[in-house]
Amino acid sequence: MASSRRVAIVVIYRFAIWLSAVIPLLLGSGYAYAAAAPPWHQFWKAYQQYFIDPASGRVIDWHEGGITTSEGQSYALFFALVDNDRPLFNKLLSWTQDNLAQDDLGKNLPAWRWGQRNDGPWGLLSTNHAADSDLWIAYDLIQAGRLWHDPYYRQIGLALARHIAQKEVLDMPVAGPMLIPGGKYFRPSPETLIINASYLPLPLLASLAQAMPDGPWGKMAETLPAVIAGSAPHGFSPDWVAFNPQKGYFPAPQGVIASYNAIRVYLWAGMTNPQTPGAGKILRELWGMSTYLHSHPAPPLKVDWQTGKAEGEGPSGFSACLIPYLASLHEDDLLQVQLARLQSKYRPGTGLYGHPPAHYYNQNLALFALGWYENVFRFGIDGNVIVRWQKHHKDSSTVSHSSISAEHGQYDG
Repeated sequence: MASSRRVAIVVIYRFAIWLSAVIPLLLGSGYAYAAAAPPWHQFWKAYQQYFIDPASGRVIDWHEGGITTSEGQSYALFFALVDNDRPLFNKLLSWTQDNLAQDDLGKNLPAWRWGQRNDGPWGLLSTNHAADSDLWIAYDLIQAGRLWHDPYYRQIGLALARHIAQKEVLDMPVAGPMLIPGGKYFRPSPETLIINASYLPLPLLASLAQAMPDGPWGKMAETLPAVIAGSAPHGFSPDWVAFNPQKGYFPAPQGVIASYNAIRVYLWAGMTNPQTPGAGKILRELWGMSTYLHSHPAPPLKVDWQTGKAEGEGPSGFSACLIPYLASLHEDDLLQVQLARLQSKYRPGTGLYGHPPAHYYNQNLALFALGWYENVFRFGIDGNVIVRWQKHHKDSSTVSHSSISAEHGQYDG
């Protein structure tokens, strides 16, 4: 009996702490989100002014000393497509090809990092590749070809996807093919792979499986729910995890932390069309984050995925990532708290989120989350992107804008 009372007191105490943190957020800005926050297109314009060189189409990460990454280019290509801004898309594509891919994305994987070298000149800082960014660029190009009815984009995208399949997909014993940045550092033994689940947005895999039926993407999409389940024993997806068929999932050399990489797993899961095969199982396996938010007003900065122990408070971009995730779980109260927290970070002077200087990565996460939440874009069952400006097409993923419900971005059918 005494034990039951102690448990009740602890629960009440934790709830009181949570409530004391949440109420100021809600009273301050949370329920005023629709009126106070800028629309997505205004946010995207602010991002362009701050992070994209208008002349060249280079995305600049000021927080990292003015470098450019293939990730930044890949995300900006997606947002330019969503915005129906073909001139900007072409600038971004040209800069990426010329500076990261030896003038030809159809023949070369893009290098992942470009900036000022120690000896002075600007150029490639690494010839390694970022497989997730490569996948996004291929997807962006294939979708651009579909939406803008231009086979040129699709041709380059398919060629890039084939190179990714040849050079960045390794066989995971028992489980099947897996996207890996390369074998040198990510296959420590013949039967062991180092995996990053945030590299694998299910809509991208589903779409590439449709575009390239003979590629590895369909199998990868089928096995992704099992990868998420096996690597998240406490419902938290790791940044990096090792796998071999004898040991299962175990800590990678990179450690046991779930943080800046893993937060995207919740974002991708939340944005995935609920009717895409595997989408529901992935959401269910990520139960740890929603459980945590029932007693905390902010997502953790990092989690030990093996024990479930959480520490710190994640930045505004983490809250943004959880907006689609919580909406898809129908956790409306928790959703309002994260919206409120994100909105509290908005700075009218810059049009961005967070204290100046605005952090590039947080802005990208927020652009994905808010674009989805505001119905600027969605993903079809087959992974193809659905955009607000889209007219009626004949492809299977297309729906009219009116068929997307405004309430927390839920699909009507």
